[in-house]
Amino acid sequence: MSRTSPDAKFIPLRVAVVTISDSRTEENDSSGDYLAESLLEAGHLLARRKIVIDNKYALRAEISALIADEEVDIVLTTGSTGLTGRDLAPESLEPLFDKSIEGFGELFRAASIKDIGAATIQSRAFAGLANGTVIFCMPGSPNACRTGWEDVIKPQLDARTRPCNLANLMPRFMEW
Repeated sequence: MSRTSPDAKFIPLRVAVVTISDSRTEENDSSGDYLAESLLEAGHLLARRKIVIDNKYALRAEISALIADEEVDIVLTTGSTGLTGRDLAPESLEPLFDKSIEGFGELFRAASIKDIGAATIQSRAFAGLANGTVIFCMPGSPNACRTGWEDVIKPQLDARTRPCNLANLMPRFMEW
């Protein structure tokens, strides 16, 4: 098991934010705004920011470009994780994963129950690893993004989080 040293230093990561929506624009993308502002406040770098329509192939193309980009360590997506016909993020992106991070969806839903109760079963939040890039996919509401960021993602992207965190594991993701 990876153990974080008590004298670990913060490592700023390069994070892309992708909003998946047919209705969001730069002017009304409050979830994307929240994620971008929050990662900057935490000391990370905003590598890219995009809005992608709810289209399986457009989404796969955009995320594929980000996971191939050596200037992107993490991708945060918001939107398209629900149960409606237009919600297609899991079906679109999971085929790109080298490994799934099942614990993210489980912990996200557990954290969400305090705010939305049993409605959390409607969330298909998920995460995975693709080409050494960690991808976290959250629902489209600002409250859901806040829950995902504060309760799960932020501590895992901080190299000082003990006993272990994703920031310290990142150099090993490409080991075979």
